[in-house]
Amino acid sequence: MRRTFVLLSASLITLTASAASAQNATPRNLILFVPDGLRGRIVTPQTAPAMAEIRDKGVNFRNSHSLFPTFTMANSSAMASGHYLGDTGTFSNTIYTGYSSVPAGDTVVPFIENDAVLADIDDHFHGDYLNEETILKLARAKGFSTAAIGKLGPTLLFDHTDRGKNTIVIDDSTGGKNGVPLSDEMKEALTKANLPLVTTPRGDNSKAGDARTPGTTSANVAQQAYMADVAAKVVLPMFKARNKPFVLVFWSRDPDGSQHNTGDSLNTITPGINGPTSMAGIRNADNNLAQLRKALDELGLTASTNIIVSSDHGFSTISKESKTSPSAKISYDDTPKDFLPMGFLAIDLAKALSLPLFDPNDKNAPVAGNAHPRAGNGVLGKDPTKPDLVIATNGGSDLIYIPSKERKLADRTIKALLEQDYVSGLFVDDELGNFPGTLPMSQLGLKGKAVTPHPQIVVNFRSWSSGCDEPTSCSVQIADTILRQGQGMHGSFSRGDTLNFTAAIGPDFKSGYVDALPVSNADVGATAAKIMGLTQKPKGTLIGRVMTEAMPNGATPQAYTGTVTSRPSANGLRTVLNFQRVGTQRYFDAAGFPGRTLGLEVDGGKQKTAAR
Repeated sequence: MRRTFVLLSASLITLTASAASAQNATPRNLILFVPDGLRGRIVTPQTAPAMAEIRDKGVNFRNSHSLFPTFTMANSSAMASGHYLGDTGTFSNTIYTGYSSVPAGDTVVPFIENDAVLADIDDHFHGDYLNEETILKLARAKGFSTAAIGKLGPTLLFDHTDRGKNTIVIDDSTGGKNGVPLSDEMKEALTKANLPLVTTPRGDNSKAGDARTPGTTSANVAQQAYMADVAAKVVLPMFKARNKPFVLVFWSRDPDGSQHNTGDSLNTITPGINGPTSMAGIRNADNNLAQLRKALDELGLTASTNIIVSSDHGFSTISKESKTSPSAKISYDDTPKDFLPMGFLAIDLAKALSLPLFDPNDKNAPVAGNAHPRAGNGVLGKDPTKPDLVIATNGGSDLIYIPSKERKLADRTIKALLEQDYVSGLFVDDELGNFPGTLPMSQLGLKGKAVTPHPQIVVNFRSWSSGCDEPTSCSVQIADTILRQGQGMHGSFSRGDTLNFTAAIGPDFKSGYVDALPVSNADVGATAAKIMGLTQKPKGTLIGRVMTEAMPNGATPQAYTGTVTSRPSANGLRTVLNFQRVGTQRYFDAAGFPGRTLGLEVDGGKQKTAAR
């Protein structure tokens, strides 16, 4: 049962963000460490001692939230700007841009974890597709030294319009044709430290395997050792020598990369992402954090540096099983019998709507009856250059775009989706109106000032627990991906994916404090800006809150829980959303059809039916 609760506080939020950051005249330093894909309850002194120490000695944000869709680029945009996705337009890792992106392979559905693709999208949308200033851009404008080091895509997003002119950027592409250029200062410093000017490749960690060959059994140790060395041995000493405040973003690809590609569980649900490879990925990220903290100590920077650790999302084990999907009944060369193929949503919708299916990642070639789209994405309609539907495949949830915004086509699409057992919850563009069984996107902060095309339907896939003491640590989900059953994915609205890990330590945070209030990755961005004394000039209104309760002398606001339920569809399905609220700020716990989403609670006596 979900109950409304109130946290006692001395007052409402009377401590303003500026007052919270004004406890010191000189701005503090900040390290934002992002262990990509780290589950919220998986950290212990045994699995991740460095992160556990920050959580236990600093602030434990035990009620933390990823934004939905629970993908990397989406949540990177929230941390980088402090805004929800309806403002940033970064609705997922693969989005529909409305034009064909050449660097992405000449496709209208680019995968945006790529420096060249981000530059191309920026150019198309008037130089800044995010349409909101990032914390690194604001920090360097105020005189901070700035750097972003780590995983390709989210790392650059923190100062994507600068492209290395002022902010140091080190990612997978550094030293390559599409990499952000290094300054002469950085080249000289790297050479002096005996570090190469080209990022170390992932090696075996990048091997995903296939239906017959297991994926990796190695964590991303070598590549991240290089990046941690760059941060600890080059960037932090350089920043200390400049004698200015600094902000460093370190985006650790692990445990995400090792959980995605794990070879411990080929085509089986267990151990899934709880095998030795995934656990090694968690420890690898933890070791990187420990190295950064040691460098701070040796440089005498610990007392003046705040550290925020926040993962972008949780994680789940992949299932490819469905009893209702027509695509699962087709034989494919690369897919085990009766398993869902990559692109199952596009295939099933093409059949249900009697529309031709084309592959936007293969020059809009027709998709044969016994084949699937190369990357899962699909363009439906008689003319692929003027599609009726576009499906952007992502993983635990997919995006559907209807360029014409035709209500009748949306209605047919929704009815087809409601027939599939792998679907658990549908969210529809408010502009299309009321559809039984669905909730409006505005309930999720997905309707804002974004300049990229808004999706018309977001499809959440089914999730459940494989059975363990902490269900969010052994979440399973249907996932539209090339990865195999037993490997890892995220993106769904299960609590396993929305429950990320967040902790903080430093002079602007309390010590030994457990924060019961809900927080989100948008709050991380907003709080980072405020403790650095940055003044944002937002274009959109979907903004995270400053986590004042975690600051010395900070106010603790009230919090509540709530549930929103759609009207029932013809077959009785309702989309239910569990949320928490602080002021007008919403935090999304879980959503979907009752019985099909891990962590979704339904209390008939306290449900609120959405006005549609």
